[in-house]
Amino acid sequence: MTLSLPLPHLANQYLLDPGIVFLNHGSFGAVPRPVFETYQHWQRELEANPVVFLGRRVPDLLAESRQKLGAFINAAPNDLTFVPNVTYALNIVARSLDLQQGDVVLTTDHEYGAIDRAWRFNCEKRGAALVNQSITVPVADPAAVVEQIWSGVDEHTRVIALSHITSPSALILPVAEICQRARQAGILTVVDGAHAPGQLDLDMEKIGADFYGGNCHKWLSSARGAGFLYARPERQHLLEPLVVSHGWDRAEPGDSRFQDYFTYVGTIDPAAYLSVPAAIEFQQQNDWPRVRQACHRLLQETEQRILELSGLPPISPESMWAQMRVVLLPGKVEAYQRLWEEDRIIVPVGQHGGQPGARISVQAYNTPDHLNTLIRALQRIAAA
Repeated sequence: MTLSLPLPHLANQYLLDPGIVFLNHGSFGAVPRPVFETYQHWQRELEANPVVFLGRRVPDLLAESRQKLGAFINAAPNDLTFVPNVTYALNIVARSLDLQQGDVVLTTDHEYGAIDRAWRFNCEKRGAALVNQSITVPVADPAAVVEQIWSGVDEHTRVIALSHITSPSALILPVAEICQRARQAGILTVVDGAHAPGQLDLDMEKIGADFYGGNCHKWLSSARGAGFLYARPERQHLLEPLVVSHGWDRAEPGDSRFQDYFTYVGTIDPAAYLSVPAAIEFQQQNDWPRVRQACHRLLQETEQRILELSGLPPISPESMWAQMRVVLLPGKVEAYQRLWEEDRIIVPVGQHGGQPGARISVQAYNTPDHLNTLIRALQRIAAA
């Protein structure tokens, strides 16, 4: 089979070691050269005059960066605040909500470990319960997922917290449908969008979540350490700062405290946040819808080859994944450690319903040769 070729000129825009086969963009991303240069530019600006830069320039620069991010995801800039990552963003929400004894936070069994722990930590402190509703794989269709999740709702459900794209299984969950139903039922919604910006078209208004945390340093490919928290205006009063600093009592009566609480947290290096507009511009200049489509096609062709080798089923319909996909594998997880040790392939392999599965990411820098190398390695492991 001849694999589809993405856009080869983009591979040279990334700083990855050419001696590795990097199929794990989902973990920590990779930064394009122009974005990295912008990141370094802001670091140098900071070093040239730290007092003026941090004391006078940063507020306006961050506001401009929020404005461009807001336009990218259809959110008012003042409803966004930069944070280092989604784990930080959703800790703000989990620690702020006034959960009571007997309240239930409903989530799924496909959530990222750090976020699951954040909810469990706060539920245990307050006497609330965390319920991990099962999403069985293979998944039939998104509507079935909505019903599986909603079957866990009862009169005690105060919050529904779920991923837009699940980290362990790479499934796109129907978050807009869940958020709409939850709003009608008076239930708060919190969405972990770590993998969504840059991999999906985002519209905060259409999604309708009360709180949404996203990473810019994964699929949007900003410098690392750039995430955001979005909060609907009518829900912002529920949030409290994780770090109490100068912004805590800064707002005038009647003003929103959202920006003050989470922007003024002491001395930080804001360069990663200021690299976000460059990341957005890089994708806009390189026709990113076309890039995403090419990456999806390359990954789809690769999945077909792996499934022909294994005889195993896909874990979901094509509509429920984008540029990151879990493909089931035969044998035992331990056998696939050889992918790195012998082939210098970086791809996570874990358990999925008792079956090994590789979570394969395909980004603009990946080529058919990378995926052919993976296929050859899997064929050798299967024959061993």
